[in-house]
Parts: sequence; C-alpha cells; structure tokens
Amino acid sequence: MLRLAGPYWHCERRAKVRGATLLLLLLTMAQVGLAVVGNYWNRALYDALEQRSVRGVVIQITIFAGIIACSLVVTASHLMVKRWLQIDWRAWLTDQLVGRWMEDAHHYRLLFTPGEHDNPDQRIAEDIRIATESAIGLAHSLTFSVLIFSLFVNILWTVSGSVNVPGFNVNVPGYMVPVAFLYAGLGSAFGWVVGRPLVRTTNALQTAEATFRFGLSRVREHSESIALMRGEPREREGSSVRFSQVMRDWQKQSFAYLGLVSFGTVYGSLLPVLPILLAAPQYIYGAMTLGALMQSAQAFQQLTSSLSWPVDSIGEIARCRASAERVLSLYEDMEQMDARAKTAGCSSIVLERTSGDRLVIEDLCIAEPSGRVLIEKFSVDIYSGERVLITGDPAVTGSLFKVLGGLWPWGGGRVSLPGAGDMLFLAQRPLLPEGSLRETISYPRPAAAFSSAEITSALERVGLLRLVPRLDERDNWEQALPQRAQQQLGFARVLLQRPAWVFLEEATDAFDPEGERQILEMLGRELPEATLLNISFHPGLKRLHNRTLVLNRLSETKLLFGERRRGNGNDR
Repeated sequence: MLRLAGPYWHCERRAKVRGATLLLLLLTMAQVGLAVVGNYWNRALYDALEQRSVRGVVIQITIFAGIIACSLVVTASHLMVKRWLQIDWRAWLTDQLVGRWMEDAHHYRLLFTPGEHDNPDQRIAEDIRIATESAIGLAHSLTFSVLIFSLFVNILWTVSGSVNVPGFNVNVPGYMVPVAFLYAGLGSAFGWVVGRPLVRTTNALQTAEATFRFGLSRVREHSESIALMRGEPREREGSSVRFSQVMRDWQKQSFAYLGLVSFGTVYGSLLPVLPILLAAPQYIYGAMTLGALMQSAQAFQQLTSSLSWPVDSIGEIARCRASAERVLSLYEDMEQMDARAKTAGCSSIVLERTSGDRLVIEDLCIAEPSGRVLIEKFSVDIYSGERVLITGDPAVTGSLFKVLGGLWPWGGGRVSLPGAGDMLFLAQRPLLPEGSLRETISYPRPAAAFSSAEITSALERVGLLRLVPRLDERDNWEQALPQRAQQQLGFARVLLQRPAWVFLEEATDAFDPEGERQILEMLGRELPEATLLNISFHPGLKRLHNRTLVLNRLSETKLLFGERRRGNGNDR
C-alpha cells in the first residue's frame, strides 16, 4: 500500500492531501477522546445509580446529551473528510494508471506481453476503488485502535486495582491488563491462522469475477456477429464455464470465512462477559464500586478490541491486498515492458520522427511476439506525394501497418517517419465511438473542430449525404451502420483532417471494385499533395498507384530471440 500511497502523498496537490490527512487524524483523535469521556461518564452514571441519586442521574443525562452532540459533529465531519480522501486518491491513481495505459499504445502491446495484467479495465475501474477505499478505512481503524490502546491500557491498569494470587502470596497490580493482552494475543494468533486462506481465496475470486465480467462485455461488443452466426449456445456455454469458476472460488472463500466467523463468534461472545467475571470479586469484597466495575469492563473491551485489530480486519486486509496487487501488477508489467524495450541489445524496432519529408525504412525485421521472424532486411524510401500499394502476405502487411503506427515493437531495424505534416491511419474497421454522429466523424478531435458545412461537404464527397440529417443523433454507430458506410465515414475523417500522409489497411475491402476506384480517385482529387500508403489485396488497384510493394513471409523458420523449441510439429 505504501507503493500506491507514496506517489499520491507527494503529488502536485500534496498540500490538500496532507491537510485532509491531518484533519482526518485530528478527527480520529477526537473520536478517541469522546470514547475516553464516555468511559468516565459510564462510571459516573453507575455510581449515581448505586447511590440512588436522582440529581446525579439528571446531571449525567445532561452530560450525555453533550457527548452525543459532539459525537454527531465529529462523526459527520470524519465521514466527509474520509470519503473526500478516498475519492481523491482514487481519482488521482485512476488518472495516473489510465494515462500510463494509454501511453505509447500500452493498452495494445499488453495483449502480447506475458504477465499478470488480465482485464486491465477491471483493475482500473474496480480494484483501484477497492484498494483506495479499504486502505484509508484500514488506516483509520488502525490509528483509532493504537490511540485507544495507548489511553485505555492506563485506565484499565488504574481502575482494575490489584489482586493476590491464591497460594502464592503474590500481589498483581492492574491484573486485568495482562489478562487482556493474553486474551487478545491468543485470539489474534489463532484468528490469523484460521483466516490466512482468506487472502488467497479472495484474490482468486476477484480474478474470476473480472474474467466473468469481461466475457459479458465481449458478448455485448460483438453481439451482431454472434447473432448472425447463431453463436448464442457457444457464448452461453462460455459464460457458464466462467461463472462456474466464480462459484468454485466463492465456495473456497466461504470455507475460509467459515473458520474465521466461527472463531469470531466465540471470541466476541466471551468479550462482554469475561471482564465482569474478572472484576466481580473486587466488587463483591467492596474494593470496587459498581461504576468502577462497569468502567473496568468497558476499558477491558476497548483494550481487547484494539489489540484484536488484525483479526477483526483480516477480511478487509485480504480484499485490500488482493486489489492492490492487481493494480501494481498492471503498472509493473507496463514498466517492465518499457524497460525491455530500452535494454541495450534488446531486439526492438526503432521508430523516430525526422525533419525530412519522406518515409525511410532501413533494414527492417518484423517478428511475432514469440520471436518468429516474418520478414527481414526490408528497406524502402517513400517520398512525399507518392501513391504506394502494399500487398503480399496479410500477416506481414498487417504487422507493417502496426509498425508504422508505433504499435509493433517486435523486430529490429529503423523506421524514420516524416516530420512534416500530419499522419492519419485508417484501419479496416474505423473506430466509431458512441455519441452523436458529429462527434463520431470528428474523432479524435472534438466535434467543435469542424463546422457543419465542412462535415456536410465531407459526407457528400464520400457518398453519405443521407446521413446529414442525423448529425446530432446519438447511436451505437458500429451496429447502426453497415461496414461499407463505416469505411466511408473513415474517409470522411480523412477529408476533414486533411493529413499529409495517409496509411490505409484494407480500408476499402467492403466496396465493390467501381466504388473502390471512385473513393480512391476522389481522395487523389481532394488531397493531391498527400502521400498514400494503401495495404490492399485487390488486384485492380495497381493502376491507381505509382508503385507496388509485395511483402511475403520469410520461407524459413527463424527466431529473433529466445530458444527454438520443437514439439508437436510447431516451432516457437
């Protein structure tokens, strides 16, 4: 938890964070002070009852009203400060982790990187929430327990008096204090042993829950394909398998809770009775008033409860630790991924922006994440204004598209991107985020970046004039529009953003040959000075380009790194 809390404590808004933390500490001390005042009030009330003093009881009722009023103010203030800290820490940590996740295409590269970073969206949305809320709650309860211990150990020592041990003629002062330590120590040790499996089972359950949620979200994202292929039985089976794992881990956690709850029931049932039985002889022999008896019993409970903090909090500790580990593992895997890319001698593609106006690829080697080489010793210069068709093996051309987009580090060589002019990458299925059609067309720029006239003109040129009345309509456009219309929207973005370099990856495969010819000729008319790199496998497109690059997969099996392993006819 210190690894999550340390950066937040020293962040740019540390003055507010430290001020709120100090205020939370002061309010916690006020809560402890009210507990001490309540303990002495409890003694005074029972002494007044023992003396049958009406005036004394009335006075204690008045004092109690003041204690209640103060408790209300302190508790309400404490709640608001604590919740502000929890949401502020969560907001800061979420911003940091999302920023790291979105940086340098980490969200994409993690898909091909080994490590404990499954379901990153769940780790960011759910585990950060659990870790921050639980950590602050546990920190408060621990601080409260330490302060309670430091004050009530003295109260119990003073109030309980001394006792002679029968048969040994030994006088033990403050005898209820060592008994409280012994009771809490045995309870904590036994409870910790009983509760240890809870840490492991809680971590496993949270992982299973995240996997189950991810499966459901995947069905929602691909609902059209699943419906067309009648894949509902298969998806239902997969969902059942994932939920079965949730149920198994739930049962394991239930058994872990069973031992802890059973022990806690016995331990908690004895706690109110034991101190009264211990102090009863003192009261019977007249060495202690009824008020002192009740005060010592309450002090014993407070002291024992503070010493039992580890046992009482083991469930929340397990939950907090599991979530903190899931958050840290995601961050650490991204750090290790960057460290491997920067390690001297590590095989990776160097991608850089230069001041020139051409794209230079020098001795490029592209490999799979496993290290198997797809293509090597590929060099080419592409000058500004060229129209280049790239065809060949889809695995190689698709990887090249990702290399140029900065998504694919596996391989070697150098790629020098032109520094002059913007670049735009248009994939086979352009991203259509949910929102208004105006926002979708303008993506990734804000909707206000382009006027209605500009958007209308772009839609007209790509053949989507019929969508103009729907510009401010909100919908799930990936499902509302056919694939050809989606690809037409992608070209509308190109016309709006007018980049100097356009990279296409099968961005016209939903068009018929005539429509494909028309859209590419239109692009040439509207952006005559733009450079076009078009990955396509349609043979009729060669005449629309200046030259053609044919990229084929390496015929022999060759590894860039690691050891070659043979088994079942497969090479790694």
